[in-house]
Amino acid sequence: MRCFALVFAFLIACVSPAAAVDDIAAAQSIIRSQVEAFARDDAATAYSFAAPGIHERFPEAEIFLGIVRNGYAPVYRHKSFEFGEARSADGKIAQQVHIVDSNGVPWEALYTLEQQDDGSLKITGCMLIKSGQGV
Repeated sequence: MRCFALVFAFLIACVSPAAAVDDIAAAQSIIRSQVEAFARDDAATAYSFAAPGIHERFPEAEIFLGIVRNGYAPVYRHKSFEFGEARSADGKIAQQVHIVDSNGVPWEALYTLEQQDDGSLKITGCMLIKSGQGV
């Protein structure tokens, strides 16, 4: 957990402490929409919130959904999903999320998002660890 906190601190140090409220609200809306798509097993919609770099690694929506289902189960299915601290600067956002998985185990996620050339905001990554464990 200590390492996760250090990574989060590093990422938020790279962005302005005077976060743009609108950018963070937009990022949270995108993350929430993707999580809702996962709950419906709507691969196409969930995939639409992912940045081009993720599309390059996982060239089909169903492949992406399979990766999330198998490697990010707490994001895919959970009891609770609560936004924590966030920072925004220069079109980049780091958003912490507190998750309790379907078995009641607490997790921490760090989502990163970036503004794309077309002005849209896309999820560029999600680091997930069990609360109380290091990376």
